[in-house]
This record gives sequence, structure tokens and C-alpha cells, in this order.
Amino acid sequence: MLLLGLFGWLGTDAIITGEGRTPWLTLAALLLAVPLVVAFSVRPAVFANDDRLRVRNPFRVIELPWASVVSLRSGYSNEVIDEAGTKYQLWAVPVSLRARKKAARQQARESGRTAKGDSSGRTSLEERTVRAETDQIMADLRELCEARAKAPGSQGEPTVRWAWEVMAPAAAGAVLLTILIALG
Repeated sequence: MLLLGLFGWLGTDAIITGEGRTPWLTLAALLLAVPLVVAFSVRPAVFANDDRLRVRNPFRVIELPWASVVSLRSGYSNEVIDEAGTKYQLWAVPVSLRARKKAARQQARESGRTAKGDSSGRTSLEERTVRAETDQIMADLRELCEARAKAPGSQGEPTVRWAWEVMAPAAAGAVLLTILIALG
């Protein structure tokens, strides 16, 4: 959001006070840059309901009925794999190795306290497993998938749609910027 604000401020200044071709070059550059910034920073999202998983990545929207999801896995990135073996990355759920290490350290401290008998009225170790936030999100998605895969509303084929609302303005800005630079 800060980058969009900066683009707006500098772009407005260049358009209002610029001379010659500067306002036109600025408009073309903004037409190229703003959709790309939105695509990579604001747009990524993952939506899950009882029937399907909807993944909104920078340039595609993937809808996967729970019955078509074979696995949700976490490694260096979080991915969903459909029954055809196609992998889709979840851009909105990034893996943080630092958060995983922090959770592992906290889990080790908790298990050390439990081993010494210092539970201080807390629940058992199994009930208070510490996970990184994105690992917890993936575990929740796995549970939802397992619970809903056989439901009648969760059947169907995956659909993938290109995000033309992002790609078209960026492509138009790139073409316009190229033309303006070539004419200059």
C-alpha cells in the first residue's frame, strides 16, 4: 500500500508539473506498474468454504472442489495438488522458516517444562502443540479437505482462470510505454 501511495504522489506530481512528454510517460509507466504492484501485494488470497478452495494468485484464479484436492503440502512453499497432479502455489500463505524455527524452539521449551513436571495446571503437551501461523493455516485447510471431500457439493472439476483484470492494463501500459520511448 505504501508503494501505491508513493506511485500516486510521484505520478501526480510528474503529471501536473511535468513538461513535454513527461506526463504521458508517467501515465504509461503507472499503467504498467500499478497493476503489477496490486497483483503481487494486494491480490493474493486463499478462500475456503464447505465446498471448495479458491486460490487467487497474482495472475490466475484457481477453484478446486474439495473432492479434487489430493494433498495440501508445505515445504519451502505451500502448495495444493489436484487429482491430475497439477501443483498450485498458495501465494497468500507464504512459508516462514524463521517462524517455524521459533515455533520449534517454543515447543522444545514447553516439552522441557512438561518433562520436569512443571505443567502449572496447563493442558497436556498434545493439546498445546506450537506451530508457525502458516503451518496452522495449512493444517486447518487439510482438516477441512478431509472432512468435506465426500460431500455432494464438493464434487466437480478444478477451474483455472487467467486474471485479465491485472494482465490487460499492465500489457497496455507496457505497449504504450514502449511506443512513447521509441518515438522519443
